[in-house]
Amino acid sequence: MTGNPDTLVTTDWLAERLDDPSVRVIEIGATDDDSGYRAGHIPGAVRFFWKDLCWDETDREFVTPEQMAQRLGGIGIGPDTTVVIYSDRVQYGTYGFWALTMAGHRELKLLDGSRTKWLAEGRPLTPEVPRFDAVHYEPPPADASSRVGRDDVRDNLGSAGRLLLDVRSPEEYSGERVMPPPGFDHGAERSGRIPGAAHLYYRELVNDDDTFLPPDDLRKRFSAAGATPEQATEVVTYCRLSHRATLAWVAATQILGWDHIRIYDGSWTEWGSIVGFPIEKP
Repeated sequence: MTGNPDTLVTTDWLAERLDDPSVRVIEIGATDDDSGYRAGHIPGAVRFFWKDLCWDETDREFVTPEQMAQRLGGIGIGPDTTVVIYSDRVQYGTYGFWALTMAGHRELKLLDGSRTKWLAEGRPLTPEVPRFDAVHYEPPPADASSRVGRDDVRDNLGSAGRLLLDVRSPEEYSGERVMPPPGFDHGAERSGRIPGAAHLYYRELVNDDDTFLPPDDLRKRFSAAGATPEQATEVVTYCRLSHRATLAWVAATQILGWDHIRIYDGSWTEWGSIVGFPIEKP
């Protein structure tokens, strides 16, 4: 996949298109508690808990094109509908973008700044839950080329040209915790990092209002971690559940136009619990 400078849209862009029938907004919830959405959301936005949109109903597997077509078609979204994604946590929006990209929907955009910037600017919110008639959606081809599995990561540890990029918090990278502070520490049997992984904290790629840094600043952050195309032939990024990893992937592929970065979706939740898989600590 190569970059698409039109992927990120501004709050101004979306505000001008709230009544456009060819544009549909999806809010992706970080939890299954929708009270915040019901209290007020971007007008016209339909909410999904992230697992309900991005995963199979029972298996720990991503939504297929057939499932995606059913879910989106059920809320009036067709293959030519422009879908704008945002979330109450910026990395869940990028995760949804990634999942729907793999499932084949091509008319996808991300609200730069997500819910954070929209609220900070005092833009309109509504408690009204929209209803849309279902439409037929013919399932498109899938594209999982951006996804890497655990065996691929293990079999290529130390391979020349491949960089593992850990975008978790410093406490997770150092092995002090298995999930970000300050909450209850859980999510894997062991702490540490994948051997040889470099570190780039995902928050270093966005501003306080959750908008992405300018391209030149993003290049500097990736360069400091050794993750530019000139420094690494291939980059595999991971975090704990891969939400934060998708933010780095979006920055690299959609903003900078790089095509050498992929995502280990099992991330530390999987790696840190597999019998026999190596870990590293300082």
